[in-house]
Amino acid sequence: MDAEWWALLDQAVWPAAKILIAFLLAMPVAFDRELASHSVGLRTFPLVAMASCGFVLIGLNAGESNSELVSRIMQGVITGVGFIGGGAILKGEQSAHGTATAASLWNTSAIGAAVAFGRYDLAVVLSLVNFLALRLLKPIKQSLNED
Repeated sequence: MDAEWWALLDQAVWPAAKILIAFLLAMPVAFDRELASHSVGLRTFPLVAMASCGFVLIGLNAGESNSELVSRIMQGVITGVGFIGGGAILKGEQSAHGTATAASLWNTSAIGAAVAFGRYDLAVVLSLVNFLALRLLKPIKQSLNED
């Protein structure tokens, strides 16, 4: 293959593949939230993962020699997703609901960032543990709240 083909792969195909991977790794959590009839679900989680991945990829591309730029982009993503997560939390008279959804949004953002940095191992673990925590800890939480 010639240099132009490799340049095309580097500039278009690999970033698109990373965004798709971030999307797919967000889907288990998205399905869980959707099946549980939460207001944030099938569309939001993959979009958060993709956007986080995209922002980090832009920072990595633009700031190849500027780690401060990448750090500022990461800080902005973390803050922005925290703001979105805050909107998922509903406070009642005696309790708050939606905190697991908000935390899952933050985690999904971390999945996207991990994929952008090429840390697929970390992204898979974050996706798996988030999904398992939502699935396996819910019955335990419900049994504790019955007492």
